[in-house]
Amino acid sequence: MKVPFSYLPRQFENPDPILAEIRDLVTRGALTLGGPVVQFEENFARFIGAQYAVGVGSGTDALFLSLKAAGIGPGDEVITAVNTFVATAGAVETTGARTVFVDCDDRFVLDVNKVEAAVTERTKAVMPVHYTGQPVDMTALTALAEQHGLMIIEDSCTAIDGEVDGRRCGSIGLAAGFSFHPLKNLNIWGDGGMITTNSEEIRDQLRLLRNHGMADRDTYLFFGYNSRLDTIQAVVGDYLLPQVTQITDRRIQIAQTYDAAFAELAPTVRTPVRGANERHVFHLYIMEVDHRDELLAHLKASGISVKVHYPIPLHLQPAARHLGYGPGDFPIAETQAGRIITLPCHQHLTEEEVAYVIEQVRGFYR
Repeated sequence: MKVPFSYLPRQFENPDPILAEIRDLVTRGALTLGGPVVQFEENFARFIGAQYAVGVGSGTDALFLSLKAAGIGPGDEVITAVNTFVATAGAVETTGARTVFVDCDDRFVLDVNKVEAAVTERTKAVMPVHYTGQPVDMTALTALAEQHGLMIIEDSCTAIDGEVDGRRCGSIGLAAGFSFHPLKNLNIWGDGGMITTNSEEIRDQLRLLRNHGMADRDTYLFFGYNSRLDTIQAVVGDYLLPQVTQITDRRIQIAQTYDAAFAELAPTVRTPVRGANERHVFHLYIMEVDHRDELLAHLKASGISVKVHYPIPLHLQPAARHLGYGPGDFPIAETQAGRIITLPCHQHLTEEEVAYVIEQVRGFYR
């Protein structure tokens, strides 16, 4: 049996309904920041529970432009998790600010208890990463940020439809960045991103930043960027937005099946504790295992598409050498990097495929 990690061929087996909407758009010629972008922004903001949303060119741009709109730049420091995708730190560094890493906890997200020790007089913001779709403890982080006068910019790129303490990820901080990468639970046919905020001032600044600082056709208030969400991609995103809750529910169902099946393998296999106050969207289903590399090879040989997210924490990457970190600085992330494995966990898996994954994992350890 082949168990795929990518579900795109199944999801878009019949793309005709979306193509019909795109065909209509093309005939009208509204291909740059047209009506569909505005409609998608409004619908997405409503879904997240934020006042405003601004469509941009990618999830990376969503993080970068959020920081820029908040005034982050050279001389500033931004605290974030060390075990995230490179785009998180890349967004900070490209503003000219300095990334300050903090270790993760056993749920694979930013350890809020370690944030305060990283605060300095230069710290301007903290960027919690709702990594794998698992929400950070935002109640505790918000209290800490208020105590130290820090802005919160949420990295919600993998957490569309995630929720913590009754609030959606992306509705809590000053701003939040989302990604519509093709393998997200709300995906499009290429790159695209969205920023949510409850600040009208931040919204207005973002609209200028994404479009060359252009106030009108002939007036440029500053030199900005070209990071507009493609109108065609807005059509795709808005078409799929009503399906997100159902998609997420199915991912959660599969994850719960995995959790129950692998509980008997503890402590050889360790799945994180799932909080009752959280909605984990399972962009990734990650667990820690003994003999990771051998299991990885076994599952691949069995036709199961498995991955590691990620084998080298950011502080040990060549790109981060100038930050001065080294081995041993973030022991939890470093230990997890040698033990984590990502299983297929998406809405298009069949019951037979889920059972096969479980069978192969159990069989390996037996």
